[in-house]
Amino acid sequence: MERMIGTASYGVRCPVIREGDNLAQIVTRSVLDAASYGNLTIRDRDVIAITESVVARSQGNYATVDDIAADVRAKTGGGSVGIIFPILSRNRFAICLRGMAKGVDKVVLMLSYPSDEVGNSLIDMEKDGDKFYESGVNPYTDVLTLEQFRALFGYSKHRFTGVDYIEYYSQLIRESGAECQVIFSNRARDILAYTDKVITCDIHTRERTKAVLKKAGAKVVLGMDNILTAPVNGSGCNEKYGLLGSNKAREDVVKLFPRDCQGLVLDIQKLMLEKTGKHVEVMVYGDGAFKDPVGKIWELADPVVSPAYTDGLRGTPNELKLKYLADNQYKDLSGQALKDAIQTSIRAKESNLVGNMASEGTTPRQLTDLLGSLSDLTSGSGDKGTPVILIQGYFDNYTDN
Repeated sequence: MERMIGTASYGVRCPVIREGDNLAQIVTRSVLDAASYGNLTIRDRDVIAITESVVARSQGNYATVDDIAADVRAKTGGGSVGIIFPILSRNRFAICLRGMAKGVDKVVLMLSYPSDEVGNSLIDMEKDGDKFYESGVNPYTDVLTLEQFRALFGYSKHRFTGVDYIEYYSQLIRESGAECQVIFSNRARDILAYTDKVITCDIHTRERTKAVLKKAGAKVVLGMDNILTAPVNGSGCNEKYGLLGSNKAREDVVKLFPRDCQGLVLDIQKLMLEKTGKHVEVMVYGDGAFKDPVGKIWELADPVVSPAYTDGLRGTPNELKLKYLADNQYKDLSGQALKDAIQTSIRAKESNLVGNMASEGTTPRQLTDLLGSLSDLTSGSGDKGTPVILIQGYFDNYTDN
């Protein structure tokens, strides 16, 4: 019988993962049990995706506020330090900010406006957009003090959390024992009028920001990816990403982005081959790369969607735009004749014989970004208890049975 289902994504329930658990064994067993329960047949090129949070938990990759503070003080020398371009998040950044503030004497907090890097707004543009445009402020060039910002735009609370992040972050800094000064600017070099030691907290633009600051004469330039790149007093760390991708674990503890997890995906791939005879692909995923249509917030607060994946997930999809073919070259065909023509085009595409027109509209996104987004949407942000995702049929084409 012709197969009528294309790509399918399944959330796989697992036991609660603890530090030191053999995650490769747990994931493999959980996927096989779920497949048996759901009458699913494991096939070649199925994808198993594991959320980064359980990987980091099994690794015990945690750090405290005091660990962050010690590393910040060692790398900045304390004193007055600029902390610029943080995202507005209690879960993602607040604890990191407490650690940074605890490691210095004064924080000059520079916030981007009207929103942060991922779209969290300091100014509700739907409600106060006219006020913003009529203010005459140029967000590309103007530096605002806290008093100027409040006079122009008042006290705005985050649409989803109800938090005034300006006050919230200011209070965290003061409670951590540091003096606090808040300014608003979208130009990194503007911080140098206040201090020559800077921690830039942007995520995906961090390398450019560091280069701008160094060229402008900053004495010390750190990114979040330069903090906790090695253990401090026995803490966890991440050699590549530091504090980037960290999440609140407890009131004084962050869970860091997982480290050294390429071996994990290879182990799971090997175990699945031993137990099923099938060659599956495996990846670790964090935030998906998608945007909320209501709050205009990008989900992507991790440094990458996937920090580890098997070789079959490298690159971009090799796909044809079927609707283009159906509307153009094959508009007069139907039934089996249409399927045969499409199959011919697919084979030609795989041999790189088809021109760009048949691929028109197929955005060349990375496979791991697409699959990570699908996995993140499947697992959700709540307590579904499905930290592992099984994806089937993703690499199938229209003519596969």
